[in-house]
Amino acid sequence: MKWIGRLVLLLLAALLVAGGALAVHLLRSMPQLDGQLKLAGLSAPASITRDAADVTHIEGATALDTWRALGFVHAQERGWQLEFNRRLMRGELSEILGAATLDTDKLMRTLGIIGMAQKQLKGLSPATQAALQAYSEGIQNAWASGAVRPSPEFKLLGTVAGGPKGQAWSPEDSLGWALMMALDLGGNWGQEFARLSASQVLNHEQLWQLLPPYPGEKPATAVDLPALYAELGVYAPKDKTASNIERAPTALAQWSADWVRDVGILEGKGSNNWVVPGSRTVSGKPLLANDPHLALSSPAIWYFAHLKAPAGELPGGHKHPALDVIGATLPGLPFVVLGRTQGVAWGFTNTGPDVQDLYLEQLDATQPGQYRTPTGWAAFEERAETIRIKGQGDVTLQVRSTRHGPVISDVQAQYGKLINKQRYAISLRWSALTEDNKTVEAGMLTNWAQTVPELQKAFTDNHAPMQSVVMADTLGDVAFQAVGKLPIRSPQNDIRGVAPVPGWLAQYDWTGWLPAAQNPTVDRQTIEAKGWHATANQNILPPGYAHFVGGDWTTPERFDRIEQLLAASPQHCRESLQAIQNDVMSLGAKALLPVALTAKPQHPLGDQALNLLATFDGQMTADSAAALVFNVWADELTRGLLVPHLGAERFQALYGKRHFRAAVEGIVKRSDAFWCGAAGCPAQVSTALDRALTRIATQHGKDMRTWRWGAWHPAISSHKPFGKVPYLNAVFDVRTESAGDLFTVNVGQYWANDPKEPFANRHAVSMRAVYDLAEPEQSVFIYQTGQSGHAFDPRSRDMAKAWASGRYRSLKPQSKPQHTLILTP
Repeated sequence: MKWIGRLVLLLLAALLVAGGALAVHLLRSMPQLDGQLKLAGLSAPASITRDAADVTHIEGATALDTWRALGFVHAQERGWQLEFNRRLMRGELSEILGAATLDTDKLMRTLGIIGMAQKQLKGLSPATQAALQAYSEGIQNAWASGAVRPSPEFKLLGTVAGGPKGQAWSPEDSLGWALMMALDLGGNWGQEFARLSASQVLNHEQLWQLLPPYPGEKPATAVDLPALYAELGVYAPKDKTASNIERAPTALAQWSADWVRDVGILEGKGSNNWVVPGSRTVSGKPLLANDPHLALSSPAIWYFAHLKAPAGELPGGHKHPALDVIGATLPGLPFVVLGRTQGVAWGFTNTGPDVQDLYLEQLDATQPGQYRTPTGWAAFEERAETIRIKGQGDVTLQVRSTRHGPVISDVQAQYGKLINKQRYAISLRWSALTEDNKTVEAGMLTNWAQTVPELQKAFTDNHAPMQSVVMADTLGDVAFQAVGKLPIRSPQNDIRGVAPVPGWLAQYDWTGWLPAAQNPTVDRQTIEAKGWHATANQNILPPGYAHFVGGDWTTPERFDRIEQLLAASPQHCRESLQAIQNDVMSLGAKALLPVALTAKPQHPLGDQALNLLATFDGQMTADSAAALVFNVWADELTRGLLVPHLGAERFQALYGKRHFRAAVEGIVKRSDAFWCGAAGCPAQVSTALDRALTRIATQHGKDMRTWRWGAWHPAISSHKPFGKVPYLNAVFDVRTESAGDLFTVNVGQYWANDPKEPFANRHAVSMRAVYDLAEPEQSVFIYQTGQSGHAFDPRSRDMAKAWASGRYRSLKPQSKPQHTLILTP
């Protein structure tokens, strides 16, 4: 017994020592917030203070010093985020994660993000190049000096910042990350694929019932797409398309496969913004609100900072005024992306134009390596890419491109099951992949603007993604402008970019670019006449607008609700705008709720459920049982109507990031016999409620008093890559119950095809900000995680509960420091 006791004591001692060593390591890897550190390249000491709201204030002797110090801070707080994103856009994830992410690497190598970034860098002004260089050196020197220590991700994966080459960041990485944002926000090629896929099993009329045009509009094309593709022989033989759903061997591999499949899907990627002129505010000066909707991640995509430097001159003779700008930065870029200067504030929503087209490239059956063009056969451009894979040999990828762009059907698995690859390949034309893209330069110029006209001028060179920008300044001026580059399509282009087109026909080629001055705008006089201007990814085009912008707008439920709330008060204040941002009334639910109330369920809980829904007012609060019943019923109804016609595999691939709610509303409104089947629509409505109640009761029991929407709808800010790793995700993810649904102003988009948590809030308000132009110091913000990217730092998740409950933090350029760090040359 003595020996057993001694062994137990030894084990306890060993555990204590190991725990102590782990604690010491974790503490050493935390960012240093106070004291003094060296940063090579500075011309003079720079100060970094953090206030009570944990906003980071950076002041340098020059603008280059400030940007260099921001690079240091991003490396310090978000080192792993930078490293993961650098590897993602370069197609180098498999070097540390193994073959599970090979699909992702192949797609990124094919798109050629970094190669294009290198070309775009050469076209930027010397001043912008110098800014990117200073920022990159700030990141690089932070690591090289030892001032920044690796967070746990580096240790767990056995890697270092910058990989074997040791290049933690470079100017082309910043441009590459700007392109990645354009990829996330500027895509509709996924919708083109959806139309191609659905056209295999539906006719023309049914296709547009499944993917309806924007309310009040006709389909963007009258071309019979199913007939066209059948005539061309686009689809693979049936025996090649009738395979079972493939299951990825690991959760990480499934993430990679899903990410590759869903690139180019725009639905749900939106935001809200609005500006209220002084004539409609209590203060007499404008108010501006913005809440971008993006995939929730841990750490968050944003990092809030205040950048300050005196007036000076940059390389190339670029003389600039004093830099004094505060707001949301993107780790990877040296500028404030959303925020305000001392004089002007701005906010983005995604415009959602059609700036991507897919082309069917006809292959020469007699000469491999050739594709058809308007002037004859031409050879593919080819290059070899070597991908290193952890734990196994390298893989060589042959990347093909056509006159339109990269051949994505070589690397997106869904095309291999759908098209006849002996006859066709599919290439991508995308506006962002052009050498004259100066979006980052426009971003730099906005940080010096002090008035609405100066801000509009700064945005002239914004290229991609196209954004709908509301603006307001302290002088009382307000404006709206869509900023970005739009392709012009020929009048003979009868498909208008909504589906893949024959690449050998010149009528489908882009013919030029719309001049920036012709982008949609709204001036101060028009905004004051109405009392506000709002956007929420709805169709922003004014009546009679002469140019085709796109046909895949977000349905207007959020926009309509914002309009209702803005119209409800003759004057607004900062608090009323915050209330609108946190509104969870779902007009989407209210539209479909009368259908749910017609159900005649057979389930034992059916009558109780109907009584619950009868009192439901559309408020998607976290504690609502009715919200839970409604959303699960809507999911079951969607499945019941669509799966029999699309097939389970096709439906699974198209659903989730598409909700098909407009299709469902149209089907039940028409009592559509094709979609509802022989039993009819009333039977579909009723059996969907039966399935929903069984589903909820299985997980939550039969007592409806315990049913809560928030329990099924947690906001999950997922870590990359550990959000997909069991047990580690409990440490690295940030979870909190949330309200809202797909259609609320306070949006909570769920991916209903997720096999584990189909109603989890995955794509939501990534941050909220309200700017008060009467008292800029009283502006406020919040986002869903925290400033630190270190999972064991309390600052990595200290905003989560405030975000979920609708609270804010102050956004003040002049605040009492809680921490002070001095960087010296």
